[in-house]
Amino acid sequence: MNTAFLEIFLILVLLIANGVFAMTEIAIVSSRKGLLQSMADKGSKGASRALALSENPNRFLSTVQIGITLVGIIAGALGSGTVATRLAEVLVVVPVIGEYAKPVSLAIVIGILTYLSLVVGELVPKRLAMKFPETIASAMSVPMAGLSSAASPVVSLLSWSTGGLLKLFGVRETEESGISREELTVLVRQGITTGSINAMESRMMQGVIGFEKLVAYDIMIPRSKIVWIERDAKHEDVWPMIMRSTQGVFPVYQGRRENLIGAVSIKDIYGQLAEGSPVSFPAIMYPPLLAPETQKARVLLETFRASGQRAAFVLDEFGSVTGMVTLIDLMETIVGDVPSKEEQLTMPVKQREDGSWLIDGLFEIEKLPERLEGFVMPEGGGDDFQTVSGWLMNELGRVPVETDRITAGEWTFEVIDMDSTRVDKVLAIRNTPPSVAE
Repeated sequence: MNTAFLEIFLILVLLIANGVFAMTEIAIVSSRKGLLQSMADKGSKGASRALALSENPNRFLSTVQIGITLVGIIAGALGSGTVATRLAEVLVVVPVIGEYAKPVSLAIVIGILTYLSLVVGELVPKRLAMKFPETIASAMSVPMAGLSSAASPVVSLLSWSTGGLLKLFGVRETEESGISREELTVLVRQGITTGSINAMESRMMQGVIGFEKLVAYDIMIPRSKIVWIERDAKHEDVWPMIMRSTQGVFPVYQGRRENLIGAVSIKDIYGQLAEGSPVSFPAIMYPPLLAPETQKARVLLETFRASGQRAAFVLDEFGSVTGMVTLIDLMETIVGDVPSKEEQLTMPVKQREDGSWLIDGLFEIEKLPERLEGFVMPEGGGDDFQTVSGWLMNELGRVPVETDRITAGEWTFEVIDMDSTRVDKVLAIRNTPPSVAE
């Protein structure tokens, strides 16, 4: 009987060993190399070995499979042979079962072994490995590396065989797929769900991820919102306009606004005032920094860094100024809008007491779904038209006039103010109250 208990104990040890191999395999495969590298940089030898194992998957997987296969063979031999035989000796005296003792005992042993193999040898270890991949990979990498060295001839044969067959399918061992932009975005969202990343960090990360796709046209302040200064204008004449503006840099033109000749900063204007000198725009203006509409945001950021300037004027393909981009505009694409006190008083989208929304005609159509619940971005938004004004003009097929209305989903939009031929203010009213819609 003592021998039977010893054999059962050995089978349990083998099943646990099988679980350790399975756990190590999943842990190293699931581990994020960035975290392992960080741990290795802090002095973790286990993380360094785990990185080495993950970089040579053929050798590592061969070692694991050798262990799992040997454990399975030995456990099966002990269970179906010795243990089943001893159980049959016990069952043979049981009425009805007696004459079927051997097949019944074999079925019982196989059933128990299968159950324990699945739970103890596979499921539980793999779930643990998925929960703590880097920790387990670091802890098990040293014994796994030792086993790989001990079984080196067999491991080398299996690795060579695996690599040869993979080449038949066109797979190179050096090929490594990097993480895509979409996968990184999903990881950030998962971080919010698990609580490891807060909403502010997520917004900034997604801003960084999307920064590469942006061009100057996507970020610029439209030309119609820019405050211009005429070269020979008197300071006292334009000062009220400068004070009402939120700009720090002003374009200077001569004759007509198509003729951009320079730029002045409010800092230089204050400098002349501090000296007690009359403000002369020609004296303090400097060459404007120009950027095409299609220039990448990252390139423009490097231009700001190299030039020391903080504002650039955006040109279309015909050389006309279509807008202005500042360093703050670039930063806000990452950290989100940071409106000044003046901008807060003139917010482009405001909710009124009755629940309706007052919208500036130059508000970006792509940002409107963020403000109006249930509003779906219209087809062509961001490509065929950029602003609410452009959308209304596109929908009506003509220059809008006051009282023009259109309905889009749950919302009705009414033009309530025009600035010459441009829509200045739009009123958005929800057709169905949120409580009813729900």
